[in-house]
Amino acid sequence: MDITTEPLTAEAFAPFGDVLSAEGAPDRLINAGKCGRYHDRAALSFFEGRAGVSIFKAEPHSLPYECDLLERHPHGSQCFIPMSEHPFLIIVAPDLGDRPGSPRAFLTNGAQAINFHRGIWHGVLTPLAGPGLFAVVDRIGDGKNLEEVRIAPPFRVRTS
Repeated sequence: MDITTEPLTAEAFAPFGDVLSAEGAPDRLINAGKCGRYHDRAALSFFEGRAGVSIFKAEPHSLPYECDLLERHPHGSQCFIPMSEHPFLIIVAPDLGDRPGSPRAFLTNGAQAINFHRGIWHGVLTPLAGPGLFAVVDRIGDGKNLEEVRIAPPFRVRTS
C-alpha cells in the first residue's frame, strides 16, 4: 500500500493531536510588547506520572519511506518540538479495537511542532534532515506506556 503525505494543518490533524505553530497573531504580547505568546497550544494528558522534557536525536530518513512499525502510548500524550527548522514526517492511524486503522501521513512545514493525544497510533520519529534533534514532552512514571505493532507488509509513504 502507498499513502501520500498531506500538509500538516490543525484541522486535518485534530483527530490525532495538536499542531503547535506561531502562525497568525499571538494571543497576547508579553515582555513589554517585545514577545508574542501563542498560549496553551497542546492538550497534554497524563494518566498518573508527571510531565517530563527529554531530548531525542533521531537519524534522518528520506521519502519514499517504508513504514513497518506503529506505536502508541496509552498513559500519556507525547509532544515533539523540533530544535531545527527542517520538515519532518508524521504517520498516524486511528484505533480499530486495539489495532491501528488506515494510516495517514503529514509533512510539517519546518516551523511546526505536534502533540500526539494519549493512545494515538503513530510512526516512529522521522526527521527528513539532520540533525534530527527534538525536545519531547511526555509522561514520566511507572507502568508500561508503550505498545508496538509490526506492519506486514510495510506501507510506503511518498510525497504528492
